This record gives sequence, C-alpha cells and structure tokens, in this order.
Amino acid sequence: MFRDRFLKRERFFHGFQHESPFQKGDLKYVILDLLKDKPRYGYEVIRSLEEQSHGFYKPSPGVVYPTLQMLEEMGYARSIEQDGKKVYEITEEGRQFLSERRDFADEVVSNMSHHWNFKNMGKMVVVMKELHELENLIGRHFRSANQEQMERVRKVMTQAYSEIESIFER
Repeated sequence: MFRDRFLKRERFFHGFQHESPFQKGDLKYVILDLLKDKPRYGYEVIRSLEEQSHGFYKPSPGVVYPTLQMLEEMGYARSIEQDGKKVYEITEEGRQFLSERRDFADEVVSNMSHHWNFKNMGKMVVVMKELHELENLIGRHFRSANQEQMERVRKVMTQAYSEIESIFER
C-alpha cells in the first residue's frame, strides 16, 4: 500500500528522485542550451538544472554524463581537460543543430517551466524543506532504530500519506 507506492516512486533515505519533466531525448536540447551560454563541467550542468527547477529536479550523474558523452559523439559538444576534469562546450555543429530545432528546444524548455508550476513555489519550497528535514531525521536514526520504533514510524507515515492524499482529492 503506502510503502509500496512510496518506495517505487522515491529513493528513500538518499534524497528524493523527483520526476523528470523531460521526454526521452529532450535533455540533450536543454544541455546544449546551457553549453551555448558557457562551457561547463558535468556537475555544473546538474546544478544548473537543479537551480532552474528550484530544487524540484536534480538529474543524476548517470543521466547527465551519458548525455554529454552522446552529444560529444554526435559532434555537438566537445570536452577539454581542465584541472583534471572534463569541461564541455558546444561545437559549431551543436549550435547549428540547436538553431535548426529552436522551436522544439523552446517547447522543451516551456514544458520544463510548466512542469514546475511557479504559482505556489514559495509555499512548495517550505513543504519540500520540511520533507527533506523529515527524511534526514529518519535517515539519522534508521540504523539504530528497533523494530517497534520503525513500525511506529511506518504507521505515522502511512497515516500522513492518507491525509495528504485526501487533501489533493477534494
């Protein structure tokens, strides 16, 4: 029930894996658009996407780095070694690709903005902060908790889930 739904959608105790606003293949347009502004490390790409989503989406390195590698293989980006790290920059072919597909790239960015409805952003940031604090609290005590404590936590979370779900179903 709650536990199954929760664990299927989220990475419990390791940070929430927020739903991606991208369809398969869309991320390359957003990354190229970021590289168009300035060369970036892979980590900078991740941080930029997290900032653009106000913390609601943080792509994993397992998504970003293969996309950067694919863009490099396609000739749309190149990497240069700087301080022992790869810095990626857009190539002329990448600029042309982005330019030729500008309407589609703009639509991807628009969908991304629509995905995170900014109307209630301030309130949602507070809720997400509290949720993150709860996650940290449980994570800190997870290994030392006994079975009774974990069962009590599970019951509280199941009740909270049901109550929150009923709020959105009204």
